[in-house]
Amino acid sequence: MPARALFGINVLFGFLAWGVVAWLYIWPKLRQQKRADALRPILVLHAFRFVGLAFLIPGVVSPDLPIAFARPAACGDLLTAVLALSALATLHRRGGIILVWAFNAIGTADLLYAFYEGNRVGIGDAPGLQGAAYFIPTALVPLFLITHGFVFRLLLQRKESP
Repeated sequence: MPARALFGINVLFGFLAWGVVAWLYIWPKLRQQKRADALRPILVLHAFRFVGLAFLIPGVVSPDLPIAFARPAACGDLLTAVLALSALATLHRRGGIILVWAFNAIGTADLLYAFYEGNRVGIGDAPGLQGAAYFIPTALVPLFLITHGFVFRLLLQRKESP
């Protein structure tokens, strides 16, 4: 089977598995909480986006990993982690929700751009270029994108729940 197909299957199953976990366990708990309380664990999760810096570490990834993919992916993840922590620190203050919006918009755009750029430069054709960082797009990115969806939903709710 071609490497692109195997990589795609890995990403697809990452979305399916995390989708089931999210549907059965995460969203039912979050939707019962006040918005700020529901946002807190998602922001903490995204504080771990610093792991995207692995795309810049020789030995973790192949030296042949295209920098056109690696640099924006790493920098976007680090920026998202900083925004997540900033939003977490200001969640109950004026302007905290603005930081949550910034975190969520930039973090979502970062992941979608990484998929676009990775496809453009052929990461799926040679997923071994990612080395040990292979788990990021296959296991972490699906969870991150699903939780970004939760944040958009929480932010767009008209009233504070429950």
